Amino acid sequence: MTTYRVCFCFRRRFRPASNEPPEGVKEVFRKYSEGGVMGEEQLQRFLVEVQGEAKATREAAQAVIDGMREFKHLRVFQKKGLSLEAFFRYLTGDDNSVLSHSLGMITQTYGEMLFTTKSEFLEEFPSPEALKMKIIISTKPPKEYLESKTIREQDQAVEKVAEDEAWGREVSDPKAEMGAISKSEHEHSEHHHEEEDPDEGDKKPHQMIAPEYKRLIAIAAKKGKGELADAFKIDPDKVTRLSLSELLFQKAVISHGTEIVRFTQRNLLRIYPKGDSLCEKYEMIELGLEMVLLGVYNAMARFCMSGGTLGYGRALWLVHGMFRANGGCGYVKKPDFLLDNDPDNVFDPKVTLPVKKTLKVRVYMGDGWRFDFHQTHFDTYSPPDFYTRVGIAGVPADTVMKRTKAIEDDWIPAWDEEFEFPLTVPELALLRIEVHEYDMSEKDDFAGQTCLPVWELRPGIRSVPLCDRKGETLKSVKLLMRFEFI
Repeated sequence: MTTYRVCFCFRRRFRPASNEPPEGVKEVFRKYSEGGVMGEEQLQRFLVEVQGEAKATREAAQAVIDGMREFKHLRVFQKKGLSLEAFFRYLTGDDNSVLSHSLGMITQTYGEMLFTTKSEFLEEFPSPEALKMKIIISTKPPKEYLESKTIREQDQAVEKVAEDEAWGREVSDPKAEMGAISKSEHEHSEHHHEEEDPDEGDKKPHQMIAPEYKRLIAIAAKKGKGELADAFKIDPDKVTRLSLSELLFQKAVISHGTEIVRFTQRNLLRIYPKGDSLCEKYEMIELGLEMVLLGVYNAMARFCMSGGTLGYGRALWLVHGMFRANGGCGYVKKPDFLLDNDPDNVFDPKVTLPVKKTLKVRVYMGDGWRFDFHQTHFDTYSPPDFYTRVGIAGVPADTVMKRTKAIEDDWIPAWDEEFEFPLTVPELALLRIEVHEYDMSEKDDFAGQTCLPVWELRPGIRSVPLCDRKGETLKSVKLLMRFEFI
């Protein structure tokens, strides 16, 4: 029993947390097992039919079974296969990741330029000659990351804060926002060069660039003058880079969405925040922008000085979600339709397209808070009342948020609820997942979040690790979910 002290003479007792597999998992196990054991052949069928791993072999299934031998002392391992407990442990393990590992895109993109080794480790560092015209993929954190350690340590000293400050305001609804902005379609843009561009520094118009340096500039910056429509005109003989403030970009989206898509097919469009604000429009990605100055460093600096959490929140979670694609390497390829040069077929995110596919999401259960948080972290006098919010961030027609019921007084909540999300542009959709603890008298407590690129979701029953407000993965907290595309 779990005991909570209410006062000196009174204590409340609650049943212990139960980590029993949810009914949906039990049903799948019964279908793919025989005599209470899931053998090599049955596990292979499960991987192919439920998990969508068409190339799964018996050898791969046997490797999963062999991997459970380390839990033999817990009596979850069977010589001939997996018991229900072992199968459940496999599903909630780190090897059952929710995202695909898209290493193929890296080798496909860079080809022979990618420097690889024949053995597992380099015996000696290659010569400069061997590295000419080569790209090296390294997992070591960059110097800037190590130098920022002091800032992160100061971040960790800040404890619980108000909900709005901790999470950031809710990501705006594109449908409502488009109706709210009623500026003229031909907003004159001769003022946009007056907005402060962080990269311009203290340059004066009369200052000349040295000819030697100027020859190194492959893509020259374009100065926007006159109407916005003129700024997005394409020069067929020259690639340029245009910089706009976030405020001006928001106005341009309303009346020049297709022109922006067409411009970014062969030019660079760069957006910077106004002042010290944080750029937070996912529509910038939807329109094909290559460069978005997020303003994170300014926000983090103010965070350290004021003790707030201005550098983190839902807007930044979307950015984390997008860059989890392609193995988290930092390179995300544009969808092909954003590169379509057909003038009669330019993508417009405001236009509602037919549904391409529907994503079915079942939220089975969650666990791990009891290991990562103190017993009274969420509620002083009882176990937490968790609920999950699930939704889509994408084009206006796809954007939506839904939620489960709250499970009262349970550290291991089992919701077992299913949601459907019709998707018109799945190539730009992000799956948002947030867990909160319901509080009747105060604001609900934050309990974890993650954001995942829909186009890389692996179908089947998957383990989904949750992150804290900063986007760092929590040590033990995970959800067990099922994904299906129909």
